[in-house]
Amino acid sequence: MTDDFAPRPLALTTADGLSLEAELAIPPQAHAAVVLCHPHPQQGGNMASLVTSELFRSLPESGLAVLRFNFRGVGNSEGSHEFGIGEAIDIVAAIDAITTECPLLPIFVSGWSFGADTSLSIVDPRIAAWIACAPPLRILPLDELTAAAGNDPRPKLLIVPEHDQFRNPAAAIEATTSWTNTTVVMVAGADHFFVGRTSKVSKLVVDFIASQATT
Repeated sequence: MTDDFAPRPLALTTADGLSLEAELAIPPQAHAAVVLCHPHPQQGGNMASLVTSELFRSLPESGLAVLRFNFRGVGNSEGSHEFGIGEAIDIVAAIDAITTECPLLPIFVSGWSFGADTSLSIVDPRIAAWIACAPPLRILPLDELTAAAGNDPRPKLLIVPEHDQFRNPAAAIEATTSWTNTTVVMVAGADHFFVGRTSKVSKLVVDFIASQATT
């Protein structure tokens, strides 16, 4: 990440009164904004986790403003883990913040693993589209995700590793067969953690956002 869009710290305030630590990077002439949601807090996930860090580093190079944050109870964020329920409130706080910082930009929400499932439970009207990286589709009940983002007409991209340990591509397609406007893309050779393939994830995210600008 160059000095032209070096990240700066940001404090988010949730609807239930918690302060969350976050970072924001806005490149010159940004054309869209992305909220990044990290993997499972109870399994070591935080905003510095591999895929989240790679997207935070690389997306501004493609003209995307990006905000990453720690869910409640992680790092210096207040509160405690709430099994995807309270964390949905945290994502709305992140959307609030990036809307304030980038009021004219379309907002995309991109989560990895736990962050993917939790983001799919949000149907905030400010979201242009969802990008779910290795979604287990089981952190919250699948029928709840189907009733939320799944049934929403806005676009959804599911980036699923070929060898995902929790929900492989065939299982992801089967689980989301009733979902509207949903694309499942497989990352060949990858497992749930995308080691060695984070650049492929970044390209898929960038290309998907660019495709939405032309539709």
